[in-house]
Amino acid sequence: MKDIKLLDCTLRDGGYVNDWKFGYVNMVSIFERLVDAEVDIIEVGFIDDRRPFDMDRSIFPDTASADSLYGALDKKKSMVVGMIDYGTCDIRNISPCDKSYLDGIRVIFKKGKMHPAMEYCRQLKVLGYKVFSQLVSVTSYSQEELMELIDLVNDVEPYAVSMVDTYGLMDDEELLGIYSLLDENVKQNIRIGFHAHNNLQLGYANAISFLRYRGNHDVLVDGTLYGMGKSAGNAPLELVALTLNRKYGKSYNIDPMLEAINESLMEFFKRSPWGYKTFFYLCAKNRCHPNYLVDYEREENLSVSDMDDLLSHLGSEEIRLMYDKDTGKGIYNDFVSEICDEGKAINDFLDFLGNKDILLLGPGKNIGLQRKKVNDWINDNNPVVISINYLPDEFKTDCVFVTNSKRYHDMTLTLKKSKNEKVKILATTNVTCRNGDFDFVINRAPLLERDERIMDNSFLMLLKFIKKIGIRRVYCAGFDGYSDRENNYNDPTMEYDFVKSEALHLNSHMKAAIAEYRKSMDINFITYSAYDATEDIEGGAI
Repeated sequence: MKDIKLLDCTLRDGGYVNDWKFGYVNMVSIFERLVDAEVDIIEVGFIDDRRPFDMDRSIFPDTASADSLYGALDKKKSMVVGMIDYGTCDIRNISPCDKSYLDGIRVIFKKGKMHPAMEYCRQLKVLGYKVFSQLVSVTSYSQEELMELIDLVNDVEPYAVSMVDTYGLMDDEELLGIYSLLDENVKQNIRIGFHAHNNLQLGYANAISFLRYRGNHDVLVDGTLYGMGKSAGNAPLELVALTLNRKYGKSYNIDPMLEAINESLMEFFKRSPWGYKTFFYLCAKNRCHPNYLVDYEREENLSVSDMDDLLSHLGSEEIRLMYDKDTGKGIYNDFVSEICDEGKAINDFLDFLGNKDILLLGPGKNIGLQRKKVNDWINDNNPVVISINYLPDEFKTDCVFVTNSKRYHDMTLTLKKSKNEKVKILATTNVTCRNGDFDFVINRAPLLERDERIMDNSFLMLLKFIKKIGIRRVYCAGFDGYSDRENNYNDPTMEYDFVKSEALHLNSHMKAAIAEYRKSMDINFITYSAYDATEDIEGGAI
């Protein structure tokens, strides 16, 4: 039976969550718990000469720093290793192995750097270290490129060569296809390893598939405590260890792993949780670098399904995985132009408005308290009634302005009621329609107030749009202002937790913004509004 070793990389891969600032007490505790658990290989951090030595961080400039951090600790039977991202640590910062606490060094590199990186691995081997060659984004290699890499590996003969599923893209079929190629061609004395990520919730499952494969080589499998790690995290060490105990005759002590999670990691998880998320799923589904999605989210202009569609248009796998900011921006601009013909939407909306007055309805308490006044005004003036992110029971609404997916979700059943069955929907591009298309779709990004803490105030967004299309007079009801002591909405279920804490700032900002709009627009409030008042706002009940 092939020999299996379990490798923990919590102190290294987990550091992406907290910038490697575990704190020295936690670093020692995690290390000693892993030793007590009898984990075969413990990776204690990054060796990166761009970073200064910090006793509280598991990223350090040289091997001497690793000695300072861990040298007094008893590693017992565990092998201790560090990791180098090729190009970030000069070989002069690596002491000979017999003068270092470290037993081995793992070197990560992308395929374009395989030749110099493997030569670097050779130099580390000469210094006496067990060397692990880590194939970053192994899914980006073609079969020919893998064979080229295998030739280099067989020449250098590192301790291990590992498949790194950097973006969590692989299913078991793809994993085993790459694994079998390595197994058939890598020299027998070199271990084969696997490092999983959890973007598709397959990190642990793929680790088990890797272990089940009846290969010819001794192997090693990576994990981190509680799956702590970059992006969606890793295969959880405690789960992999449990499977190794149950199925492969191992006897890892699970309890110290659980103690390390409870004692040292849960505070980090509470502050900055890792694990499976829609964000990482979208990146893995479209086999792309996460920076593309970061850029698209910053635009604040697209729905989740739009971003999924956009990522699918990124082009070749090389562009997808290597990240090209300019290419991504160009694809975004083309995509937005295609999905949102704002010129047509504006013309259609103006036709819908005709020459009628416009009444904007907000969800404040006064929309209910002064219902008769509002209804009398509607009967006398016959306006186009546009509500904002809700559909009021008290009035027949002609159009709803929708800027928020949750608000849209909450009103979909109400939209089906006969009283409002002909209501139009004016939506921003971040909201996706159910069962068809919205009547009017406009770009969200230009309507945002990016310098504000709350940049997507829907009332101001609609005023900005109305001004843009040339409307110079509007009437408003139900825009009361915000209270820090009472419910702010006619329907209490619409209350946001953050509103009360922001009440004073919101009232002040809204009042100033509307005063500015009034320089070019006639804005009339039918119901009482703090934004229309002359006295200062104290954030009190309105």
